[in-house]
Amino acid sequence: MGVVSATPVTYEHPLAYLLGLEGVALLRAFTGEFDRDFVESRIAEVRRLLDDESLASAAVEVDRVETVEGYRVWSRTYDDAFNGAFELDEPVVGQIVDALPTGVAVDAACGTGRYTAMLTERGHRVIGVDNSPDMLRRARERVPTGEFLLGDLHRLPMADGEADLVVCALALTHVPVLDPVLEEFARVLRPGGHLVISDVHPERVLRGSIPSVRGPDGRPGRVSTHRHLVGDYLRAALPVGLRLRRCEEPRPPAASPSLPPATERTDRAVGPWELWPWCLADLVPEASRAAHAGVPTMIIWHFQSAGA
Repeated sequence: MGVVSATPVTYEHPLAYLLGLEGVALLRAFTGEFDRDFVESRIAEVRRLLDDESLASAAVEVDRVETVEGYRVWSRTYDDAFNGAFELDEPVVGQIVDALPTGVAVDAACGTGRYTAMLTERGHRVIGVDNSPDMLRRARERVPTGEFLLGDLHRLPMADGEADLVVCALALTHVPVLDPVLEEFARVLRPGGHLVISDVHPERVLRGSIPSVRGPDGRPGRVSTHRHLVGDYLRAALPVGLRLRRCEEPRPPAASPSLPPATERTDRAVGPWELWPWCLADLVPEASRAAHAGVPTMIIWHFQSAGA
C-alpha cells in the first residue's frame, strides 16, 4: 500500500489547464460568441493537444502551503515582482478612501504595508495587522512610523468599535470561510465605520490565479487559496450589519480588435512551473484570449457599518 502524504497535494497537469481553456472557449462559442471556424479550430487543437506526448508526461505534484509559511517565502520578493492586481485595485480603493474622513484605520492582513503607506499618506492613524512576522518586518521597513501588530483576521488585536476604517486587500481568498472574518471586521468598526475589501475575483481563481512558491527543498507549492463566489461576500457581510455601498469588478485592458490572429506555436514547451499557468496559455493563444475575454481580475467591495 502506498504512503499517504500528510501535506495536501494538487496534481497539476498541463493538459488539464489547456483543455480547460479550450472548454471555456467552446462554451462561449456554443452560446453565440464565436463562429463555426473558431469552433472547428478549437476541436482540431484539442485533438493535437491530446496527441502530444510531451504534454502527456509533464504533470507536476504541487504541495498546498498554508498562508504563514507561503508568505514567509514570498515576503522576500513580494515587492520586487510585478503584480498586475496592484494596478487594478489601487485606483478604485484610493477613490473610495479619498471620499472618507480620516481617522483610525486598520490595514488587515497588511502584508508588506502597501495600503498602510497609502492610508498614512492620506492622514489616517494606521494599525497594520498580519499573521506573518516576515511580512510585518518588511512593512515596518516600508512604513517606519507605522504601528504593526501580529494578529489573525479571525481575532484582530483591537477593541470593539475602535476603527473608523478597515481595509483588507488580497487576503480573503486565503480564508476558507468568510463569515467569521466579516463578523470580526464588523466588531472592530465603530457605528458608521467603513470596510473596503479588494480580492482576486473568483473567475480568476478558477483560471489559476493562485500564488506559487518553492519550499526549502525546492518542491513546488501554492499558497492555500479558496474560491469565494460573489454572493458569499454578501451572505457574510449583511447579517453582521455591514451595508453595501459599492462593488467594482476591474478588468484588464481589452485587447485591441486590430490585433492579428493568434499564431499557434509549433513547439509544445510547457515552460518553468513557476510561470504556470500563464506560460501554458501561450500554447493555445486563441483559446486563451477567448476564455479570458472580459473576465474580471479583481472584486472590490465598500461596506458601511450600521448605525451611521
